[in-house]
Amino acid sequence: MAATDVTLRTFFQSPRYAVVGASANQEKYGFKVFKWYLNHNLPVTPINPSGKPIPVDGEDHPVVASLKDVEKPEETSVSFITPPAVTLASLKEAKELGFPSVFLQPGTFNDEVLAFAKENFRAVLAGDGGWGGEGWCVLVDGERGLKAVGKL
Repeated sequence: MAATDVTLRTFFQSPRYAVVGASANQEKYGFKVFKWYLNHNLPVTPINPSGKPIPVDGEDHPVVASLKDVEKPEETSVSFITPPAVTLASLKEAKELGFPSVFLQPGTFNDEVLAFAKENFRAVLAGDGGWGGEGWCVLVDGERGLKAVGKL
């Protein structure tokens, strides 16, 4: 099943968000996606095994090491900015913990990752679709999702 605007709305209906692969490196998409959530005043938990705080606009944001450290996983949609092997391992953990929806940024998945995600989560945004030329992306499609659920 392909992702649609309904899938986008489902993802953004969650009251909380997490970013697996969040980074302090401003050149990386892990930083850009994490900052996007902050700039839209959304409650977001950055996840990176380093555990080092991520500075954004002069403020340090505490990081958790893994999905198991996220409060209320059943209320949290997760964005992934990790290589496919890391994404698959994290998706398996996310399924076990009860996270409902996932957003797989371009480059984070392969066929195996997509198949696992589509079989195990209520909403999966990945692959072809969205408004950008590279497929679904929070940075390109996120505001449309927020508008659709009245958060923007």
